[in-house]
Amino acid sequence: MGVTRQKHAKKIMGFYKHNFQFREPFQVLLDGTFCQAALRNKIQIREQLPGYLDGAAQLCTTRCVIKELESLGKALYGAKLIAQRFEVQNCSHHKNPVSGSACLLSMVEDGNPHHFFIATQDQELSNKVKRKPGIPLLFIIQNTMVLDKPSPKSLAFVQKLQTNQLVPEYQKQSIVELKEKEGLVKQEGEKRRKRKRAGGPNPLSCLKKKKKKTQEGQEPSAEKKKRRKRKRNR
Repeated sequence: MGVTRQKHAKKIMGFYKHNFQFREPFQVLLDGTFCQAALRNKIQIREQLPGYLDGAAQLCTTRCVIKELESLGKALYGAKLIAQRFEVQNCSHHKNPVSGSACLLSMVEDGNPHHFFIATQDQELSNKVKRKPGIPLLFIIQNTMVLDKPSPKSLAFVQKLQTNQLVPEYQKQSIVELKEKEGLVKQEGEKRRKRKRAGGPNPLSCLKKKKKKTQEGQEPSAEKKKRRKRKRNR
């Protein structure tokens, strides 16, 4: 069972690496529900997660998550201790903390540019994450950590990329900068100008018209010669 689960995770990781440029160390954002589930099921997140993802993992949380755990009191004291061991990522809620789920959701806005994983047991948060492409989702079930399969939104996004119908936002600016640096923008303008100059009448068609004129001009002269010969004969 462990080997099958590992193959499943490796296949999913290949999808995110190839299509969304995920690289080590993988940054995993954990909320209080995930920490609580890990404590209850005796899962050593720091030791087990890198092996499951087959790569170095950087475990993170936010101030809002820790504040939320503190407000819930003794029931989640153990989960709070676990969360405090991880790196605290800066969020935009310094003065006015929000719920842990709202905070994590804000961290993956605008196409998840920092390539975060979301680790949560919150079903509502999971559903919202699945509506955004390119966000791997982790949860705990039956005493094991599970990497969820790519959402339909992620699959549809990749399909559009493969048919050249969509360019990711984070790549648009880099493409423009690269074109300007290499001078490709000017070259494209020059090519367009050359195409406009190439227009005009076809020289072959002009030649054909001249030939017709000469033929038409020869016909009356031939008739005149015939008339002259007839007069002389008379």
